[in-house]
Amino acid sequence: MDHFYFDHNATAPLCAQALETAVECLREVYGNASSIHFFGQAAKERLERARRQVARLIQAQPKEIVFTSGGTEADNLAILGAVRSSKRPDRHVITTAIEHPAVLNTCAELEREQAAVTYLPAGPDGVVDPEDVGRALRPGTVLVSVMHANNETGVVQPLKEISELTRRAGVLLHSDGVQAAGRIPVNVRELGVDFYTLSGHKICAPKGVGALFARAGAGFEPVTYGGHHERDRRPGTENVPGIAAFGRAAEVVEQELAAQSARIAALRDRLETAILALVSDSFVNGGRAERLPNTTNIRFDDVSGEALVIALDLEGFAVSTGSACSSGAVEPSHVLTAMGLSPEQARASLRFSLGRCNTAEQVDALAGAVVRAVERLRAIAPARLAHV
Repeated sequence: MDHFYFDHNATAPLCAQALETAVECLREVYGNASSIHFFGQAAKERLERARRQVARLIQAQPKEIVFTSGGTEADNLAILGAVRSSKRPDRHVITTAIEHPAVLNTCAELEREQAAVTYLPAGPDGVVDPEDVGRALRPGTVLVSVMHANNETGVVQPLKEISELTRRAGVLLHSDGVQAAGRIPVNVRELGVDFYTLSGHKICAPKGVGALFARAGAGFEPVTYGGHHERDRRPGTENVPGIAAFGRAAEVVEQELAAQSARIAALRDRLETAILALVSDSFVNGGRAERLPNTTNIRFDDVSGEALVIALDLEGFAVSTGSACSSGAVEPSHVLTAMGLSPEQARASLRFSLGRCNTAEQVDALAGAVVRAVERLRAIAPARLAHV
């Protein structure tokens, strides 16, 4: 049986160019990038080439890119680093109820350190109202953290409008851009962000590598301690093969962004149209808002989302109920409940996230499998009975 992958927001397959780069570096570029001899400088050259490639993807300066082990570390570095470096006695942070756990749990740690955190709601469309951000600002506010695009719904947040408010207030703005970079155009200058998080494995690079854009002049301190790597911002010997592959993947997705985004958006719309036409009581969560071109989150009333994931997997289709970082959680999606869905509605929702490898034939086959699986599940085990 063939298997088809529709879970690209969890992770993306390694692209051929990134794989080739990683293997080449593992085999040939084995020096420490901090060493001054020939082998070290060869590694340093690959490191700085990747820095330029990643910077170009988001229209940043290379010196503003800090390489990390992934998006989670980059979120921690931005949030903890900015807030801990603040001299304000009553440190206050504003974030949203729909953030990734890498942001929410970092903010929870700040609360344990006696910082105050405000968690803003999202509207029924999954969009955070910039006016809510403005109303939440206060003299002690150090940082605002609002994701660029949601990992479960794909809904894009109004960062430009939010940054206008934070700039006027003299407050730093961080955005988790893990899902957005490489899928929609990103210009950190136009967005007005001070910190922006990226992850390699979301854009067809290896796992275990990411980056933080830290605007020149934006104050923050390291959260780990060691040597003088990454301009004293993140110590530790750099993962040159992973970083080089990340840079190459960033270059590939940047070059193909317009064409791939249009192609994948058409496939996403094709999938939504087919499912909504053929499956009764199905609804797109956040469907009226601006979204990533590759993401749709669909609710199937009276169906268990986890049962539907398993049913589709048995037919050869990999999909998700939401964030892979929350796999195994019995609680309904915090993103969907923050948008106003009931726990039962959230549990009845599936995320389909498309990528470079998907085709129209695969989309049509997936839609057919969804129709069959929903009909079976509604017939034999209506989800509504499980919660009575």
